[in-house]
Amino acid sequence: MKSNAAIVKQMRELAQQQNISISELARRVAMAKSAVSKYFNETRAFPLNRLESFAKALGTTSEHLLGVEVPANMTPIYGVVKIPVIGVIACGDPITAEENIEGYVEEPKETLPAGQLFYLRAKGDSMSPTIPDGSNVLIRQQPEVEDGEIAAVLLTNENEATLKRIKHTGKLILLLPDNPKYDPLVSSPENPIKILGKAIRFVSEL
Repeated sequence: MKSNAAIVKQMRELAQQQNISISELARRVAMAKSAVSKYFNETRAFPLNRLESFAKALGTTSEHLLGVEVPANMTPIYGVVKIPVIGVIACGDPITAEENIEGYVEEPKETLPAGQLFYLRAKGDSMSPTIPDGSNVLIRQQPEVEDGEIAAVLLTNENEATLKRIKHTGKLILLLPDNPKYDPLVSSPENPIKILGKAIRFVSEL
């Protein structure tokens, strides 16, 4: 079995290879960024009882990090999924059409919900403080969401999706910002909307 220092070194290398920041890794393992930094800087001993959660966050297994050989038929399968980051969405085009994709974010498969997923970059502060400007918001494609949930919505008279909280009232749909500085938007025959999916979580650089 590897030493504590060797395990931490391998985790650092895996994080670098996958472009996973300390902030993102801390979010995935539900720990403070400062604690993860201390482990990676080796100013605090890494707790082996947290190895499983770190392994999953890095798309590997605790056995692999420990250097322990496990029979192939007992090895869990972990993988990394490339999720597209969507920019401008042209009306009528598939969401993940090549011309709409600005890049990709890699995520361990086991940390993701089921369904077709994409990231949408938040623009502006209409959903602040819930979702900061510039955050990448993970969206699961679905045509409907419940009242109170945040959705990615396409205003069909425009070529850009927006993030808003949904409220149904009769045959109308209200798009509610979380920032009180902004007014709600209302769907209408003249300004129809299309719900692209439900917001699951966001990633924001510190």
